[in-house]
Amino acid sequence: MSGIILPYRGITPKISPEAFIAENAVIIGDVEIGPGSSIWYNCVIRGDVNSIRIGSDTNIQDGTVIHVNHDRNGEDYRETGGGMPTSIGNGVTVGHMALLHACTIEDNAFIGMRSVVMDAAVVQADAMVAAGALVTPGKIVLSGELWSGSPAKKFRDLNPKELEGIRYSARNYADLGRSYS
Repeated sequence: MSGIILPYRGITPKISPEAFIAENAVIIGDVEIGPGSSIWYNCVIRGDVNSIRIGSDTNIQDGTVIHVNHDRNGEDYRETGGGMPTSIGNGVTVGHMALLHACTIEDNAFIGMRSVVMDAAVVQADAMVAAGALVTPGKIVLSGELWSGSPAKKFRDLNPKELEGIRYSARNYADLGRSYS
């Protein structure tokens, strides 16, 4: 394991020894990262005011920022359950320079480069957010759909080749991460 791994308020990130963390990635606080996942160069994953969970075989590509939302009453989220965490499933690809904030990304989803997924938005399993898209708060990208634009909306359904491409990307990055270890 490499990277800059920092505790916050007594909580240290929990990172699988089978994950690849680039040397200048910064991971702070209440963050868990599963086996086979890769966190690439210049990523910031900041679980300071809520939790971030990243499953297995998920890749978070260069320059991505992942953050959360705090309990608006100023209470500790661990005691109240307030605020909004960020949850990223298994086999997810997050493209370069994406921003994920207090959202849910389900298994085998694909988040394009420079896209933004905002508070309480959900990208369901086997869904894709196009490069540069802005998924606004509370939107749900349904399984099998491609959303694009700013603000993002459904563009079309994904075809079987694209769905396989999502799985290929996750496998490829898991292998690439292992080659760096």
